[in-house]
Amino acid sequence: MLFSTRRMAFASIGFVSTTIVGCATVNPQPDYQRAAKYVGRSTGHERLFDPEEREADAQYVRERLADGLTVDEAAQVALLANPELQAALYDIGAARADLVQSGLLSNPSLGMALRLPSAGGLANIDFDLAQNIADLWQIPVRKRVAERNLEQTILTIARLAVETAALAKSAYYAAVGADLRLQIARENLEVSRQVLELTEVRRQIGAGSELDVNLARGVMLNAELALTQARLAAASARRSLAAILGLAVDAHKLELADSLPLPPGYAFDAEQLVNTAWVERLDVRALRQSIQSAEERLVLEYRRVFPSVELGLGFERESRGRAEGRDILADTARSSIAAGGLSAPDIEPRSARKVHTDFVIGPLLSLELPIFDQNQAQIAKAKYELEQRLRLLEGLERTVQQEVRQAVDQARTAWEVARFYQTDVVPQADKSLELSREAYNAGKSTILAVLDAQRTYLTARDRYAAALQQSAAAVPLLEETIGLPFGRLLDEMRRKQPTSAPATRPSNIDNPDQIDRRGP
Repeated sequence: MLFSTRRMAFASIGFVSTTIVGCATVNPQPDYQRAAKYVGRSTGHERLFDPEEREADAQYVRERLADGLTVDEAAQVALLANPELQAALYDIGAARADLVQSGLLSNPSLGMALRLPSAGGLANIDFDLAQNIADLWQIPVRKRVAERNLEQTILTIARLAVETAALAKSAYYAAVGADLRLQIARENLEVSRQVLELTEVRRQIGAGSELDVNLARGVMLNAELALTQARLAAASARRSLAAILGLAVDAHKLELADSLPLPPGYAFDAEQLVNTAWVERLDVRALRQSIQSAEERLVLEYRRVFPSVELGLGFERESRGRAEGRDILADTARSSIAAGGLSAPDIEPRSARKVHTDFVIGPLLSLELPIFDQNQAQIAKAKYELEQRLRLLEGLERTVQQEVRQAVDQARTAWEVARFYQTDVVPQADKSLELSREAYNAGKSTILAVLDAQRTYLTARDRYAAALQQSAAAVPLLEETIGLPFGRLLDEMRRKQPTSAPATRPSNIDNPDQIDRRGP
């Protein structure tokens, strides 16, 4: 009966252990998919690097590069190929492994002892098998902590992906803007050569002087120097774009299909966008998950006051010394002398023999008494961490408010400046240069007036290109700061302000990625 009880107990423990171990598999694939959905909501691009789909992602990137790269495709390529983002995504798998680990029972403890009697005989055997049952009330809390940590990790990595996509768009616009400024520098050099040719013609017919020619040549030399600097800036901007996209190709071979968009003609309400950002931003949601994790951690530390309560079975077989042996020869001799002839010794009856107990078995309980260490330090630490994260949430709320206001103000200013250059500054400078040329040709002004008008025109064109680049870069900054793609931002504003005022300047651009290919 005792033997059957022991077998049943061991079989039960073995079955439970086997079941738990069999379920302990780590599959982060649904977590990667959830991260991709978060990124898709914030950027409009739902495809994210998947460690299990490397070759498919690499093929997708090659296809995007084959026929020219748009700004949206640049953001998508960065989400698939940026090495820092790829490395960070493995944190999701590690967090999933922590969640699996949190649901496992601790391993049972096995104790064995073998003691040999000094006089010989059967050894004393102790055999103990125990399981820490404190896991029963700690595992549910541990799992909740790990689940919160996993969700926080997913949201944090998704936020990093949003920032990476915005950075890729900004770098794309910087590269396109650098290419545009390089084109303007070439055109400026051509304008300078035309002015130089004009002064040389006037000198040949006696209407100009050598001083006019030298002044015009000086402007042309400066234009050549500006062209050299613009060529270096364009190459550097393309290399920066390639690095952000995680590409090893020659940056000069990147074909950028989009040009800088015209500034959109929409007015945004910063305060409404503050509320939107507080709901949509993934770093805010990640910090909230962190707070919930800290709350669960505090509960767990309270439950760890009794860190170890072990319950199990103990088995012991007593030692058995050698039987107090009989000297058979001496007993035979004595029996033979007493009987007067050869005679066998007396046989001990079974009832007189000593009975030996084979083994004992019974339950074991081991409890760590919280006398000196009642987990006070870890409980206090958990409380401090919770308060710390609550303060961080308050600080993030203020930070989000200021970042949104700054992004809206920056976008509004960049769009206004770009429109001002487009509608006023560049046309005025162009007209002044044309009038000064006509006046110089007619002998009504000096070359200094032409050169001054030319300098103003060239500067206006270059600054317009820079303003257009800043105007374009304001869009991904808004997307990153608010946590929504630009198209959804427009929908959000239209929904909240159905009777909003018309745009400052009529624009047919609902999509900021619609391109004005006319150039400045």
